[in-house]
Amino acid sequence: MRIDDDRPPADGSSDRLLLTTEEAADVLRVGRTTVYALIKVGQLRPVHIGRSCRISRAELERYVSRLDAPPPAVPERPGRRRPTPVDKPALSPSSGGHPSVGC
Repeated sequence: MRIDDDRPPADGSSDRLLLTTEEAADVLRVGRTTVYALIKVGQLRPVHIGRSCRISRAELERYVSRLDAPPPAVPERPGRRRPTPVDKPALSPSSGGHPSVGC
């Protein structure tokens, strides 16, 4: 008897349009907490129906395809110069040797 890891789950979740976070985690083979973290940082866009949070199969495929794609090249803007050590904020004696931060 051959065991095939790529076969669809017996519960029929491969036919579902929307998946729970737990089902999405199973598809991606990560933990449920990781799925929530991906939602929080905006890498996965959930669908909210009432109080339920679901993730579409298309969204999972979009996420995975973005993992495979090379990062977009950021073109250098003409006329902008790179900061030099002179551009760093001055340390004030009252700050205890730390640059001032706008917090």
